Amino acid sequence: MRFSYMSKTGTSRLLRVNVREARQRWGLALDPDKIRILRAFTAQFRFVISAGDLVLIDRGWYVTHAGLLRLASRRRCTGIRVAPVEKFSDPAAHRFAFKATVHTPSSQIGFVGYGDADPSNCSALVRGAELRVAETRAVNRALRKAYGIGI
Repeated sequence: MRFSYMSKTGTSRLLRVNVREARQRWGLALDPDKIRILRAFTAQFRFVISAGDLVLIDRGWYVTHAGLLRLASRRRCTGIRVAPVEKFSDPAAHRFAFKATVHTPSSQIGFVGYGDADPSNCSALVRGAELRVAETRAVNRALRKAYGIGI
């Protein structure tokens, strides 16, 4: 299903689709405050639940990595630069740190985010992939800063 991200009717339609999708997926977990926040996220950022942009975790909405990347694409992100922070990394201990800088058309310097990962702050499901986890965390933090999205 394709949505028009520019028109008023596209926004209204997307709002209805997102609310319906949220009710089907999370039913009783949705209270009026969560619906209100979903409407705000949809109107401001054009997130699409069925595309995996948003998920409901515990007490609130969480914007996924895929959702942040799609937002960056829609907002004409001009680049994302990621570099390891060697001072805080120890590959032998599976400890990694990265610095990510997101460049937007309106920013001269860019928005910086740092991410780290080691076995103590990662799920057992991603053990051995701490390097990728640290990089993803850095990119997500930089994207959240660039587009004004809190956790």
